[in-house]
Amino acid sequence: MATENPIEQEGTYPLPEAQVDRFMLKLKITYPSREEERRILEAMAVTSKSFTTKAVVTPAEIIAAREVVDEIYVDEKIKDYILSIVFSTREPDQFKLDIGDFIRYGASPRASICLTVAARAHAFLNGRGYVTPQDVKSIAPDVMRHRIIVSYEAEAEEMTADDLITRILNELPVP
Repeated sequence: MATENPIEQEGTYPLPEAQVDRFMLKLKITYPSREEERRILEAMAVTSKSFTTKAVVTPAEIIAAREVVDEIYVDEKIKDYILSIVFSTREPDQFKLDIGDFIRYGASPRASICLTVAARAHAFLNGRGYVTPQDVKSIAPDVMRHRIIVSYEAEAEEMTADDLITRILNELPVP
């Protein structure tokens, strides 16, 4: 787990693509809502308060949940869909996607693995024992955004990896 502050990066250096690819997800976290920030303010804007923490889950429960996630069913059609998403970032012409000029480097094989595991976890969190195409679509931006390196042409057109992922998900046939 790591955090990245896009505003002030003095003293930090971007990780090479090979290291970034080792992170399973890249989440976009926005500012809290007014109500959320009020709760933060009330909890944190004191100097004398001591904080206590309370475990909400045990390590054994985490291991058990991971074992359940590993058992979530992924149909062959869903696996093919995941592979199509990933391969479309490398070979967009084969999928009739007009995005090839915007991608310098497509997603690695690690993207296929992480997208499958994340889709299983998404299904688990939604109380299902099987993965749906919507599970894949819901989690794909978080899995893929840091794995697609956009070209200079994409940057010139202010196109992001998220924009490309959206196009891929909108245009690829869903099983």
